[in-house]
Amino acid sequence: MSIETTVTRAWQRQAAWLWLLLPISWLYGLITMIRRHAYKTGMLSSYRAPVPVMVIGNISVGGSGKTPLIIALVNHLQKQRIVVGVISRGYGGDTSQMPTLVSANSLPNVVGDEPCLIVNMTGVAMAVCPNREQAITTLLAAYPDLQLIIADDGLQHYALQRDIEWIVVDAARGFGNEQLLPTGFLREPMSRLKGASVIYHERSKTISTNNNGNQQPANRLTMHLEADDIQRLWQPIPFNSQIREEAPEKGSRVHAVSGIGYPQRFFDTLDLLGFDVIGHPYPDHYDFSLAELLQYGDHPIIVTTKDAVKIRALLLEYTAEQALPDAYKTLVSKLWVLPVTAVLSDSCYHHLQQQLDNVGIDIKSGRNE
Repeated sequence: MSIETTVTRAWQRQAAWLWLLLPISWLYGLITMIRRHAYKTGMLSSYRAPVPVMVIGNISVGGSGKTPLIIALVNHLQKQRIVVGVISRGYGGDTSQMPTLVSANSLPNVVGDEPCLIVNMTGVAMAVCPNREQAITTLLAAYPDLQLIIADDGLQHYALQRDIEWIVVDAARGFGNEQLLPTGFLREPMSRLKGASVIYHERSKTISTNNNGNQQPANRLTMHLEADDIQRLWQPIPFNSQIREEAPEKGSRVHAVSGIGYPQRFFDTLDLLGFDVIGHPYPDHYDFSLAELLQYGDHPIIVTTKDAVKIRALLLEYTAEQALPDAYKTLVSKLWVLPVTAVLSDSCYHHLQQQLDNVGIDIKSGRNE
């Protein structure tokens, strides 16, 4: 078990030994406060893009549903004829090749898994680089007509000035012991949420109950993930019918293999769908190997869309050099992916329209004023 997985599990169960790390958290908090103040007062320089920038991030470590939210926002803006682009750090990619544009043919080991997923799902103009200024410059050089740039996971990147901030909070997971790293899983203190646009990622059943019971204010900004039909992960050519398997049905035992920020949400989703889940959590952005996945061949294997991007790249690389052996053909027949769609509350879209109006973007006409 990796250190990352060990610490993540300790955060989830709020292990008592984490409090021994409290002095480190105090130091981390002090450095964070000084750094943010330095950018705010101009002691450290920051970059102002020539077009409005919307940052989407979180104050906690681990998955919050940010990537599905970005995909949903991009799809919505494109339907409204807003010319939108996306930038990202490109975590897990090759920084020596950055800044670079992301295309449908980009590889996860070059630009990162999440950028590949975002572009594959939306076709949006996108660039990646740890230096967000360089990412924006590269993006605008290729797409000068962009009206809005969404910065993926740039909340703590104060070297980039922003016009709009959305902070995604996993309502089901909460804030643990509400402490900063490493005692807790917060990147910034909870006071950071004051006055911010906070999107509460809730479970769909929770939303239904709250709406029916009128327990939540009408203007609360919420989202939830809806699972789509399970899809075969990879099938460029027909397989022998003897090794072809049908999609796993409700009640069947499955291996849930996940290398995302908060794997338990994925496991819980499959459980709610009626599967008998054997969960296998891996660190976020984990680089799987085909040989590693063979150990789960006794049952169907279901992965997330983010993990599927990397596994498809492995299969493409392998088959470009040689034919799949029977063991890998059998493995591929057992690989399935569970797509999810972020569903935003009406209040989110109303709030977005107001914010875009404030920066001179008319979402009704798709034009900058």
